[in-house]
Amino acid sequence: MANHLQHIKKPKLTVVGAGPGDVELITLKAIRTLENADVVLYDALVNEELLDYAKNAELIFVGKRKGCYAYQQEQINELIVSRAKSNGHVVRLKGGDPFVFGRGSEEMEYAASHGLQVAMVPGISSSLSVPAYQNIPVTKRGSSESFWVITGTTKEHKLSTDVALAAKSSATVVILMGMSKLPQIVELFKSEGKSELPIAIIQNGTRKNEKIGVATIDTIVDVVEKENLSNPAIIIIGEVVRHREALAKATHKFAEEHVSFVEVNKA
Repeated sequence: MANHLQHIKKPKLTVVGAGPGDVELITLKAIRTLENADVVLYDALVNEELLDYAKNAELIFVGKRKGCYAYQQEQINELIVSRAKSNGHVVRLKGGDPFVFGRGSEEMEYAASHGLQVAMVPGISSSLSVPAYQNIPVTKRGSSESFWVITGTTKEHKLSTDVALAAKSSATVVILMGMSKLPQIVELFKSEGKSELPIAIIQNGTRKNEKIGVATIDTIVDVVEKENLSNPAIIIIGEVVRHREALAKATHKFAEEHVSFVEVNKA
């Protein structure tokens, strides 16, 4: 009996950030955690190639696709506890960073209240990495001294009141889950006299099917319609968007020079 009890794993939850979508943008600690998982509960924004690291785990999709929930949040909480108590180590794999509008802390609190050990592995947040992949710095000396990261849609399905506050500042504004509220966002910035402020919308950031639309507050709605941009997407508003073209040219020039250097050396 004593030997049998030694083999029973203590129930544990580890909340893990999967990064923004590119499979290489995940931490070594996250990979090691997946390798040691008994159960993985993963969301829709997680690149499913990452599940290959969880070779010995039961894989359960608990995300939302096109407005349809595989599980409601209360059911996910209960699933975490029941699987941990029956299987051992549950990994909750979430896109981006689980503490940036990811409900990671809520799930950890619930698990801890039911006797589970809890741990957290941070991920690369889409709010920073997706603009960076498009050569948009969220801060730049002389352009932006700070940045806001705001949810576009609150739990009451309304636009966050913080967007109106952010529109009054000179900071870069990054809005997640805000595509359905884009017309309202545009009107808020227009009311602050910022019709010519640059804005970028990036869909499926860091993935192979990434799309981007760049415009001004005054023209972005038309660009979104023309480019057929939709969720999942990130909205970046601010003067820093203007630096994208210059940085892209510099990156392209470096790549061309590097290729030429390699070819010369091969010769």
